[in-house]
Amino acid sequence: MKIIQIGILGFGIVGTGVAKLLTQKKELLEARTGACLKLNAIADIDVITDRGIALQDTRLVTDAMEIINDPEIDIVVELIGGTSIAREFMVKALEQGKHVVTANKALLAEFGNDLVKTARTNQVDLAFEASCGGCMPIIKSLRESLVANDIRSMSAILNGTCNYILTKISRDGSSFEDALKTAQELGFAEAEPSLDIDGHDTAHKLAILNSLAWGMEINLKDIHVEGIRNITPVDIEFARSFGYTIKLLAIGKVQGEHVEARVHPTMINDSNPLSYVDHSMNAIAIDADATEKTMLYGHGAGMMPTASAVLSDIADIARNIISDARRRVPILGYPEDNIRKIPILPMKELVTQYYLRFEAQDHPGVLARISGILGENSISIKSVHQKGRNNNGKVPVVMITHTAKEEWVQKALAGISASDCVVGEPVIIRIEEENQE
Repeated sequence: MKIIQIGILGFGIVGTGVAKLLTQKKELLEARTGACLKLNAIADIDVITDRGIALQDTRLVTDAMEIINDPEIDIVVELIGGTSIAREFMVKALEQGKHVVTANKALLAEFGNDLVKTARTNQVDLAFEASCGGCMPIIKSLRESLVANDIRSMSAILNGTCNYILTKISRDGSSFEDALKTAQELGFAEAEPSLDIDGHDTAHKLAILNSLAWGMEINLKDIHVEGIRNITPVDIEFARSFGYTIKLLAIGKVQGEHVEARVHPTMINDSNPLSYVDHSMNAIAIDADATEKTMLYGHGAGMMPTASAVLSDIADIARNIISDARRRVPILGYPEDNIRKIPILPMKELVTQYYLRFEAQDHPGVLARISGILGENSISIKSVHQKGRNNNGKVPVVMITHTAKEEWVQKALAGISASDCVVGEPVIIRIEEENQE
């Protein structure tokens, strides 16, 4: 039986999970791959702390270059995270002719195009199933299972922290601050949570998935990104009364010669399966021409779910090595020569429905003035909802629009904010319906 030598960079939560699967599932992995997946070495700045694994003949080293330069090692697994030292180590491993497996979505989103070129130059594989959606096989589905499909759209919940917080606000009426604190206490959110709650983690994943879906260069900088900091129980309650649920969605769609790519809080109909994805779970719904609608659901993070995705990549590469095959499946789903620069639709050109909430002055004619400004900007109102006066004497007014262009909506909101008929900034949440009106 052929021995495949593996080195891990990073012995944190996911690194520990990968080491556990390689050691505890040794016989199962051998039966399924036809190879012995040997954990040769692990590099980490901390090789003293007990991770609860009997590693036997695995070397623990503090210098990652010992693994990268070791001619015996076939596959390097990068689980350090970040975009600095991890990038340096990954490039060096690829240049040494090592196949690389990573879960590092930030690195791929920012420097993936260059890493793909480096892998091509050195004729090695770069695999990253664990970078998007944890244990859900999103990468393999887009790259292989849906190969005969034109992907029309993707809508995804890709951040467990945000999904947990929104679930907590929705079910318990918690404030954003209290829901975030609970998420941190339970380990669902980092002590410094901005990468998650401001939508950037989700944007990293969407940039990768866009490339796989449409054969485009990875493009993070043009994705529109909004987080969930401003979502309140008031908006969630209004959404519920309209038959909607608020989720932080990553949305990708084909729009002529462009691709829509946006991350923001979104109202979706309660009949949408994504509305039932609660707590820290992730899901992605893909609409394609041959398969029509498919959906993947699962844990988007965590030691063992993420480690499972890493092992799927290790197993794929091991099978290639046994067959003396390299780069059998293109890294981004398309041969590099077929990867194109596809522009992302400017956000101002987006056409969708909108939920708008104003804190209106309790004066005669205020509602007519707001409606008038919207009308002057070609925005048609589908429904208006007004509640009783707040403790501060202001009247909450909510409007649902028919489909309108983002540019028109932003211009109208600027005009309304500049008037004396509202207090504070209007709240805007985009609505995704199957048949937009």
